[in-house]
Amino acid sequence: MKKNFTLLFILISFSIYCQNKYEIKGFSNKYKGLLTIEKGYENEIFKKGCIAIFESKTNTKIIEIQSDELTFELEATKHVKTNILKLPYGEQSILISKDFNFDGIKDLAIMNGQFSCYHGPSFNVYLEINNKLTFSPEFTRLAQEYCGMFQTNAKTKTIHTITKSGCCWHQYSTFKVVNDVPTPTLIIEENAAFAPFFSTTTTQWNGNKKNTKIIKTLNLKYDGVSEILSFKLIRNQKQVVLFSIDNQVLNYALVKPNGVVEFSFPLEMMQENYNFNLNKTDNTLTFKNRSATYQIYQKSKENKVNSIGILVTVNGKNYDLKGNLNSIKGSLKTLKGTELNNLISE
Repeated sequence: MKKNFTLLFILISFSIYCQNKYEIKGFSNKYKGLLTIEKGYENEIFKKGCIAIFESKTNTKIIEIQSDELTFELEATKHVKTNILKLPYGEQSILISKDFNFDGIKDLAIMNGQFSCYHGPSFNVYLEINNKLTFSPEFTRLAQEYCGMFQTNAKTKTIHTITKSGCCWHQYSTFKVVNDVPTPTLIIEENAAFAPFFSTTTTQWNGNKKNTKIIKTLNLKYDGVSEILSFKLIRNQKQVVLFSIDNQVLNYALVKPNGVVEFSFPLEMMQENYNFNLNKTDNTLTFKNRSATYQIYQKSKENKVNSIGILVTVNGKNYDLKGNLNSIKGSLKTLKGTELNNLISE
């Protein structure tokens, strides 16, 4: 029994000896911290260890977080740096003491690993409520599911987050704090995954009322885009545009005078029928979308264009949308010698 006790004492002593401990001070008048890093992780970028928070007056431990991936910097005094927040992708310290819910009292965010976007730092968030730190799952979600820690604006009393997916999708969110819970008021999503089309989806809340607006634009100067034909409709000055992408796929777009795309085809490259039919004899280009048939025509007399437009047929009714001859750029004839994946010549 005595041998077992001696062995246990040696193992505990060895375990303690094989840890590096760092005091965390200066982030709060009420609390202090202790960072413990396991032996062998001192020189690793992501360090295995735990963070403990104590009440300064009583030295009572109130929070402890274990993590396999902690990152931190040391002051010249060998104390751990705190309250560093360089958003969205800069340095974010292991502890951040700040008023998150705008009640005039500092709260606390404690790093729990690297669970935010692209293996970035993430945090558990504790609100100072009724004179004690209380874990907030709602604030913690904002510090884990986005890109790093959220940002607060004391003047507007709003919280801001950023997240992304690859190069082509970004989301910017704004929250108000209602009863100590962050509540979304504005979300803006920017999507460039279907370039040269770019879409911005704006969702706003006014109380319980939610409103979503999608704006789609077209960049004809984007790499790989070749404009084939464009002209403006006489009636509303909307611009009809035919263009190819990477000399492979033919596209059609109808663009409003303010630059917003009203309609485009194909809507998705994976849709069942995304082909265009070129009639070389009549110099027309036809495509179908659901119950509507669109036929772009360009007629000439004595080698001069005398009519251009779109004939739209819906439920047996024809609508002739005539184009302005002075606005024409390019020609349908260009397609006669062009091979594209979704162009069928007749």
